[in-house]
Amino acid sequence: MIVMVASLAIFTSCKKDEEQKAAPKVTAPAAQNVLAGASVDLSFTYTAEAGFKSAAATASNGTVVIKTNGTAGATSGTIVVTFTASTTTGAASVILAVTDNDSQTDDATAVLTVEAEQLIFNVESNITTNTTWETGKTYILTTRIAVVSGVTLTIQPGVIVKGEAGTGANATALLIARGARLMAEGTAANPIIFTSIADEITQGQIASPNLDPSLNGLWGGILILGKAPISADAEAVQIEGIPASDQNGLYGGTDAADNSGVIKYVSIRHGGANIGEGNEINGLTLGGVGSGTVIENIEVVSNQDDGIEWFGGSVNVKNAIVWNAGDDAIDTDQSWSGTLDNFVVANAGDECFELDGPEGTMVGKHTIKNGTVYAMDADGLVDNDANSYVDMMNVYFRDIKAGQDFDQIPTEYVCVFSNLQATIPDGTALADFFKGGSDAFTTAVALGANTVGADMTKFQGWSWAHSVLTAK
Repeated sequence: MIVMVASLAIFTSCKKDEEQKAAPKVTAPAAQNVLAGASVDLSFTYTAEAGFKSAAATASNGTVVIKTNGTAGATSGTIVVTFTASTTTGAASVILAVTDNDSQTDDATAVLTVEAEQLIFNVESNITTNTTWETGKTYILTTRIAVVSGVTLTIQPGVIVKGEAGTGANATALLIARGARLMAEGTAANPIIFTSIADEITQGQIASPNLDPSLNGLWGGILILGKAPISADAEAVQIEGIPASDQNGLYGGTDAADNSGVIKYVSIRHGGANIGEGNEINGLTLGGVGSGTVIENIEVVSNQDDGIEWFGGSVNVKNAIVWNAGDDAIDTDQSWSGTLDNFVVANAGDECFELDGPEGTMVGKHTIKNGTVYAMDADGLVDNDANSYVDMMNVYFRDIKAGQDFDQIPTEYVCVFSNLQATIPDGTALADFFKGGSDAFTTAVALGANTVGADMTKFQGWSWAHSVLTAK
């Protein structure tokens, strides 16, 4: 009897020991920060002498799902959960509870802080690795920024880029060097806007809420440089507006099909800071840019120097609008051999068009067609050299004033000017404005009766100038 009782006691004691395996133990990761709306993976470790059975996670100020669960029956392991923060900044937490096969439970709490997403970024040095500027964010150019050869800068729709004030060698600008690419593809609903740091424009706005559309010179501009042929004293030369000490400013080469990227639905405003006398930055400078580059739906508003200037190259530009240029609206140099198709010029400090001829032995011809010119307060309509090499057709001139003129027809090369129309002041004749025989290919029409000109619908919705000009 005594032996039986002793054996029963030993058996009962062993069974009790087996039933009393230690409860699970869960350890949380260290406290960390997460941006509002962003997700982060959190790794919890656990021990479970009785074997893992299940886990459950809950969260505050966000949501949580189990990404990697424990292994059934395992006595230890790691459980990974994904926490997605809400849009409310402040404290947040994730609680993970682990249950073992004896139905014992333990939990641990991961402490988090939800921070506001950074929406404004300073760009302070050249871009030397492939980089993306993201929708919904603003990027501040604090100096001249070059995207160096071999590197691509991608700018997503809706991005706002603002240049700080600066003159001389410190003028802010975005420079796409030869061999680099700019992939700036906005949309009609979400254009990309380049402007001044003084501009209070925010995401979703088209017109500046505080800057007048005639205010210029507040920062530099955009310069795109390529390896296409130019007519100059050397195969590659330094672009105007960039100090000679910056080798990223070289342009020109032998590749007519060179590709500098894609630029669509981009508005450039309030630029043109001076480097020195006769050395300003244009709103959009295209130096030796090749035909592999796509440039469409471009607006330049109130640049202190020219609106768009081509220096050789073969790139085509489609759907462009230049408003309130301080110097020339459209300026062509060094035998640019591309086409400007469907464009609007509205006001200029000097000429609506300055169309220069070759400067070296390379000769190329460009075409300007399907445009509307609001002459307004410009000094002149078209300024040709004797050696300008250009065809111009289907262009409508309006808002012409005394003293403005189409000053000469190029004589060194065969150029074609055809199907131009103009609304001129009452009591005047075409020959008062279209001189040297240019009235022979120009027809006078009443305001609004033109049958040639730009398709203004291409600028609707995304262009600041469009809403103002279509009301005239």
